Amino acid sequence: MKVTDEKVSIDGIDKIILNFLMEDARKPILEIARSIGISGAAIHQRLRKLEKAGLIEGSKLQINPRILGYKTLAFVGVFLDKAVSNPQAVKKLSEIPEVIECHYTTGNWSIFLKILCKDNEHLMNVLNKNIQAIEGVSRTETFISLNQQIKRQIKI
Repeated sequence: MKVTDEKVSIDGIDKIILNFLMEDARKPILEIARSIGISGAAIHQRLRKLEKAGLIEGSKLQINPRILGYKTLAFVGVFLDKAVSNPQAVKKLSEIPEVIECHYTTGNWSIFLKILCKDNEHLMNVLNKNIQAIEGVSRTETFISLNQQIKRQIKI
């Protein structure tokens, strides 16, 4: 592994280790070690270096929101009156639990959101009572996801 100007170069062994763990973060290190022919300690050492370099941001448990009743995924473009409203709007948006991602964007919208709701009625309430009520929000444009077709991480 080599770090240059915030870019990390990884070797073939690093890629194999990362691919195993990206597929299943709970895969035992010793199982990975046996399959590629190096020690578990060597894998731990490589993982620590990759974490220190910032390539690995951590590991997390992933919840299936549909099992909890969240069946409506929507993307919302938010139009703000003026750019100075951005920080205040983002602060208010961060207080809405249904907002799971928030991005500053180029193009028509000031902010682009990913929202998870139980159903369309729940989405309508979040839009009308929470998002559109934020000072500086002039209007929103909503796109409901019918079905996610691709979900993956960047290829290494």
